[in-house]
Amino acid sequence: MKSSSRRKFLRDSTLAGIGTTIAAAATRVDAAVSTGAVSTGGPKKGLFVHHVYFWLKKPGSAADKAKLLEGLEKLAKVPTIRMVHIGTPATTTRDVIERGYAISWLCFFDNLDEQEVYQKHPIHLKFVEDYSHLWEKVIVYDSVGPVRA
Repeated sequence: MKSSSRRKFLRDSTLAGIGTTIAAAATRVDAAVSTGAVSTGGPKKGLFVHHVYFWLKKPGSAADKAKLLEGLEKLAKVPTIRMVHIGTPATTTRDVIERGYAISWLCFFDNLDEQEVYQKHPIHLKFVEDYSHLWEKVIVYDSVGPVRA
């Protein structure tokens, strides 16, 4: 197998696996909502999604990227996190896609209260203390739901 074909195969296989993981996660979230396992009423109830994008101070540094990934793996151990996904920019190229970040951190909580526990948890505080020197910019998108039309 040619090296470029092998790279393409590996890339496509990885992307397919990520897509399957996200689809399965969405199905689990929808099932949790429909069965009442996740409440959807009130300001502190309902699924809480926390998505963080990190821009490294040294974007070309594989060592810094690996170090941040190490920290995020530790951070994933906060007990109120229901599901986590750590990712890098996809190879998609449309005008609306932001690809300048190095790492994305996506996690799900049962509700806002669980996310607030995460924010104050010693593992989270230690993560910020130990790894914040690696990034120059962080953008956070928090959302609650589900929103039904």
